[in-house]
Amino acid sequence: MKNARIWFKKDLECRYISHLDLNRCMLRALHKSKLPVWHTEGFNPHPFATFPLPLSLGFRGINECMDVKLEADNYSFEEIISKLNACLPKGIQVFDVTEPSMKAGKIAFAKFSIKLSCDKINSSTIAEKLSEFLSLEKIEFEKKSKKGIKTVDINQGIKTFQIEEKFDFVTLNVVLSAGSSDNVNPNLIVSAFENYLQLPVYADITRIDLYNSDMELFR
Repeated sequence: MKNARIWFKKDLECRYISHLDLNRCMLRALHKSKLPVWHTEGFNPHPFATFPLPLSLGFRGINECMDVKLEADNYSFEEIISKLNACLPKGIQVFDVTEPSMKAGKIAFAKFSIKLSCDKINSSTIAEKLSEFLSLEKIEFEKKSKKGIKTVDINQGIKTFQIEEKFDFVTLNVVLSAGSSDNVNPNLIVSAFENYLQLPVYADITRIDLYNSDMELFR
């Protein structure tokens, strides 16, 4: 049995499907493709697949992955790409298959590209205010969880950031904590920035890559 990490992009209309629906979509594609994927045992066997770090609803993902087990050790990775893409919608496309070199539990950071714009102010002002906002000693925001509402300091989860001013929007490239116990969702930063500006902001969020605690690419 051989482990395989399937890399894909999630974009277009498919960025608005939930992780549960993504899981269903991928399982159907694996079933239709007739790839030699190991199935769960029991009354209702289905292709076994895991996702190292689910992508939030509405986010684009350009380096997403899914782990499966192949029952054939010498199966062509190129054939996996071809057969899966033939069974997937346009917004989800497989572009590579590799052997996993890092366990999902090692994920500690995620890099995002966030396009920000506002109808009330220009991109130059957004860039200036965003720089001020991210330079604050504390960025406190009320975060909802299963245990209730608690105040968190988002700044503690920001490892690095870079601001790029464009013609009619600003791009924030940011690396955030993404571990199992310490996780900062980019939507928290956007919401906290809206509070700081006292203006609504449009955000288009793309997850670029995942890293371990040493900032080595998750592969």
